[in-house]
Amino acid sequence: MAEVASDSTNPDITLLRSINDLAKQAPRGVDRAVELVGEYGLIVLTALLAGWCWWRVARRSADAPAAVAGVLWSCIAAGVALLLNIPVRALVERPRPYVDHDGLDVLVRGHHTASFVSDHVTLVAAVAVGLFMVSRTAGAVAIGLALAEGFAQVYVGAHYPTDAVGGFALGAATALLLAPLALALLTMLTRSLARGRASFLVVARPAPYGRPPRAGSPHRWHSAADKDLAA
Repeated sequence: MAEVASDSTNPDITLLRSINDLAKQAPRGVDRAVELVGEYGLIVLTALLAGWCWWRVARRSADAPAAVAGVLWSCIAAGVALLLNIPVRALVERPRPYVDHDGLDVLVRGHHTASFVSDHVTLVAAVAVGLFMVSRTAGAVAIGLALAEGFAQVYVGAHYPTDAVGGFALGAATALLLAPLALALLTMLTRSLARGRASFLVVARPAPYGRPPRAGSPHRWHSAADKDLAA
């Protein structure tokens, strides 16, 4: 009875039960889909989004080396944030919600690490904030994926809502606070690559517009920027 009373007065646990109750009411197929998306799907989508942002956006930016460095940093920041989460978990030592609270529909067991903060949300949030500094569109989509990841982790009973919030905060803070130094170093690297044989990794070469130039005529490459200037 004391545990039930405590649960009803704790907003974190109340929200945990409210979201997890959706799993109890949903068909098994929906539960399985959320489990797979939360464990692997959203992380894969985030990686694909980062790849798309690099290939289709960053390499075509006005300052492509800096933009590509930003995408590269978003991925590195995710790794750094996961490393920073190791001492955080060791310090807080919060048990998983299904350890301390009965009646949860636990779809994902086997997590033997502490609950605070969520690794999944930390990873996606770091990439999202890093991408937002390169492209607001890609960053906004990635932030949506991070929020969906947090919801999924609570839905399957693996984390408290505050674990998801803490993961988002850790990932975002890592990507933002370390960005100035990291981007300065990575931009030096990408500018060096842009001058070598691997330049296609940093700068997209514009395709010739229209017919190939005639022999003896000066080569002319057109791009969207040229059209803007002509207008």
